[in-house]
Amino acid sequence: MGPPLRLTDANFDEEVLRSDLPVLVDFWASWCPPCKMAEPIVAELAAEYEGRVKVGKLHVDQNPKTAQRYRIMGVPTFILFHNGKVVERRTGSQSKEQLLDMLHKVL
Repeated sequence: MGPPLRLTDANFDEEVLRSDLPVLVDFWASWCPPCKMAEPIVAELAAEYEGRVKVGKLHVDQNPKTAQRYRIMGVPTFILFHNGKVVERRTGSQSKEQLLDMLHKVL
């Protein structure tokens, strides 16, 4: 059971766009209270779906290129990728059930 993958501008294409598995990315910031509330949910999903879905976190302030590329205007933003394409995108606080609803679109 690993923690969520730490995504960066440098590893995003390899870990997300070229992944054989679907990838749920949590775009977050350290100053964002709803992002902090989402941390345990994201960690649970990473553990529960290990081997079936990659779950990663990208700190938007430390990785501005990727945040700009996906036009992240608010955090947290959750984007589900499959075969290098955006399947679904949600901005704002999400419950575990809401994130599971996203994942079930590709599982």
